Amino acid sequence: QSRSSAASDVYKRQGYQMAATLKHFQRFSSVKTMAIYDTLTGLYNRRYLEERLITETQKAFYGGSPLSLVMVDIDHFKKVNDTFGHTTGDLVLKEIASLLKNSVRKKDTVARYGGEEFILILPEAGLEETTIIAERIRRQIENTPFEMEQTRLNLTVSLGISNFPSHHARSKEDLVKMADQALYDAKRGGRNRVCVFHPAKPASWENGHG
Repeated sequence: QSRSSAASDVYKRQGYQMAATLKHFQRFSSVKTMAIYDTLTGLYNRRYLEERLITETQKAFYGGSPLSLVMVDIDHFKKVNDTFGHTTGDLVLKEIASLLKNSVRKKDTVARYGGEEFILILPEAGLEETTIIAERIRRQIENTPFEMEQTRLNLTVSLGISNFPSHHARSKEDLVKMADQALYDAKRGGRNRVCVFHPAKPASWENGHG
């Protein structure tokens, strides 16, 4: 076998190895992507949200920096699914997800919590700044006509806010429960509004906002 032919074989083998390695890397990246992202909306999923919450609450609790959570729920979403079908419902979720993603700072985390609920993690954001961000999101969604195939929808969202240290949360679970309670107050108050957790109210209640 000539030297040039042997060298050619070596290059071929290296090429195959590189292709195999690249394929493996792409597959690994795809699995990793599937593990942390919600497939429908492209936002972070609940699993990643839990991990991020651990990191951010530890930083806030031990470092003394503020941390806010905003829980967002699409008002009357069941009615959208029932009236226009789940395909339109999915499009609504994608549109809202995109809007939420573009409404926060680079260091913030936007995740799909489940169904039509989303959570925003806002590190180093005080109560006032968080309320401004939440209110801006509420207004933007209220004022955006959503064009869905042959349908134009006017949507609104309700938002609940919890904050460390303002609400004296002692765990990530506390922060989530407080944001959830505030969201419930927003729903009960007529929807399409931002509510901040009120410590005098119980932080546990039956889920199912609507």
